[in-house]
Amino acid sequence: MATLPARAQALKISLDGPWLFQADSLKAGVQERWYLETHDRAPWKPVATPSFWESYPGLASYDGWGWYARSFVLPRLDVPLSVHFAGVDDEATVWINGVEVGTHSGYSDPFVFNLGGFAREGENTIVLLVRDTGGGGGLYRPVTIVPSAAVEELLRGPYASMRALKSAAWVRDAVLYCVDVRVFTPEGTFAALEKRLPELKALGATVLWLMPVHPIGVRNRKGTHGSPYSVQDYYGVNPEFGTMAQFKSLLSAVHRSGMRLILDLVANHTAWDSRLMREHPEYFTRDASGAIVSPNADWTDVADLDYANPSLRQYMTDMMVWWVRDVGIDGFRCDVAEMVPTDFWNDARARLNRIKPVMMLAEGSLPEHHVKAFDLSYSWNVYDALEGMVRGSRSVRVLDRILETERLQFPAGSLRMRFTTNHDKNFYDAPAVEKFGVDGLALANVLTGTLPGVPMVYNGEEIPNDRRIDHHQKVPIAWKPPYRLTPLFQRLFALRARHPALRHGQMLRVGSSAPDSVYAFLRIAGNDRILVVLNFSPGPLDIRLEIPVGTLFPRQKKAVLENLVTNGSVTLGVDALKDYALTLPAHGAALFALR
Repeated sequence: MATLPARAQALKISLDGPWLFQADSLKAGVQERWYLETHDRAPWKPVATPSFWESYPGLASYDGWGWYARSFVLPRLDVPLSVHFAGVDDEATVWINGVEVGTHSGYSDPFVFNLGGFAREGENTIVLLVRDTGGGGGLYRPVTIVPSAAVEELLRGPYASMRALKSAAWVRDAVLYCVDVRVFTPEGTFAALEKRLPELKALGATVLWLMPVHPIGVRNRKGTHGSPYSVQDYYGVNPEFGTMAQFKSLLSAVHRSGMRLILDLVANHTAWDSRLMREHPEYFTRDASGAIVSPNADWTDVADLDYANPSLRQYMTDMMVWWVRDVGIDGFRCDVAEMVPTDFWNDARARLNRIKPVMMLAEGSLPEHHVKAFDLSYSWNVYDALEGMVRGSRSVRVLDRILETERLQFPAGSLRMRFTTNHDKNFYDAPAVEKFGVDGLALANVLTGTLPGVPMVYNGEEIPNDRRIDHHQKVPIAWKPPYRLTPLFQRLFALRARHPALRHGQMLRVGSSAPDSVYAFLRIAGNDRILVVLNFSPGPLDIRLEIPVGTLFPRQKKAVLENLVTNGSVTLGVDALKDYALTLPAHGAALFALR
């Protein structure tokens, strides 16, 4: 049990070390109120933190819910206190003395909860529920109690004072569209995809991300067709999709249309029967007995690459250069980028930069990736908050915490990829329309399309697709008109193309009379000012907005409010905008240009 020092002003107490842990495979703990102080924790097991629970006996491949608990002592409460979590995997809910103090979404992001009103002098109990959605899980970074006044400095990461690498304009302004070639068309070929390019262009996509197009391993294959992330040959293309000549034809057609194309690069591992395994077995990670191993217990269809080998690094970099210089692609989406050393990515990007401007997208959320290697990283934090917001079980204010944490963690100018689903979440979680409903999904896409960052659409969301697309099988998207979200995407991305404020403008929050249900903000780039108002309530709302007219119109008496949805406009006195009233339907959105 930990005790605070007498001088509370100097407080900084670690809660690392012994906790009690209990797996909850049935997800019954909330209903059974395991968070109460009176709950019997005798069956719970003592564990050491910080650590992933994969290191605990019998949990090497466990995904699901896990509960942590421990006690601590506060001899006095002289100053406001907060508890700081440096990171959990993936989501968390925290209780102090049986009372919920908050929930957190966003894999690996630090977060803080104020203890005011929850903690007491003397002994306290903290309980943490971690919801793991895949891969590692657990309380794997430090936990600390600190004065609330010190929180911002604690949240400020070492990269926040740096600037992100400078991306090409087409990268900053991009609308990404992810294509799974196997399922995008009934034929599942490059040639069939090429015929559909006009649709994607009309939708507003500017960059196509193709999931891996390489030959797929047979040895230890999962499912009938195998995962495209089990790569046999980095220099080849899957014969099911077509030939290299047909891939180059697709690439040329993409470029003629004014779009660009990036490939999914699986640099962390290969298939067990890969060309590299055959020609360079020394490139792979081995255990103490000398046997080649998988990256983790669940990824049995792939073998781990060893980046301690300089020759492997050279091979992989040469391969990336070949695809960009000789084939002509425009960059890479890098699978599990956090599992490959950052210095490798830094060196590879430096070589690619000598060829042409490229897009590098990291599947991960490490701030350090933005310094030299990557233009974009996954905004898991926003995605993880969406379902609770759409269903009305979570205040929209969670977005403010998420964006503030980004500011305090990431280099200035970092681009985050915003999305409402992706190929993993569709398969392992649920199709987005199942999670959000059609109206909720539309609203979520307006948010991800207008927040700072780069929006991504997963193939079929314009229908919206209601099928789980198994990575290891062929489950074609059911393209059945009408495509209910196509008009939304077309209008949203046309507005993004027309308004620089939506692509790279400053964001300014706008208060409202419904602060837990309505998320409103301005995007500002010079005289281009866009107001976005989103109603996450399941019912209609009459709201008033607190528009900062002094900041927007310091020398104007009147302003024009143009409705970008209806195309109507109205001229108002600037003072009338200070308390602007409007009505939004359930899960409704409004976008205005102010001038």
